[in-house]
Amino acid sequence: MAAKEKTLNDLFLHTLKDVYYAEKQILKALPRMAKNADSEELKQAFETHREETEGQIERLEKVFEMLGKPARGVQCEAINGIIEEGKEVMEDFADSEALDAGILAAAQAVEHYEITRYGSLKTWAGELGLNDAVKLLEQTLEEEKKTDKLLTQLAEARVNTKAA
Repeated sequence: MAAKEKTLNDLFLHTLKDVYYAEKQILKALPRMAKNADSEELKQAFETHREETEGQIERLEKVFEMLGKPARGVQCEAINGIIEEGKEVMEDFADSEALDAGILAAAQAVEHYEITRYGSLKTWAGELGLNDAVKLLEQTLEEEKKTDKLLTQLAEARVNTKAA
């Protein structure tokens, strides 16, 4: 018996599960990043993004609901690796002037991963005619871009200068 051919719908659901898992892991990692950051502005950025992440998880759960599927994640090795790399930076540079620059760079790696995932999901949702999902995914995509922009501004204005 031949295996069922995978469709864009299958890919959409798999990627939705992937990013759901990723958001849950990010939610766990953000308090540690905030605790380890030296800069008050960076700490605040992580606190704010933690609150946003909670809303992003809720939006993902709405998309699962629209699909009639349970909100479940699948192991995402990419986000696990990015988070692990961030932990290593926090350990290796714990007493260094470069700590915040390292934490910030790790956070941007997370944001860039999320931006690619949400961009793809939004496009695929449009192709699949899931217009309500498009709106939810677009909202999250814009939040991720805004966070990335804020982190870039922090890096360029203060954090990287301090590290140098």
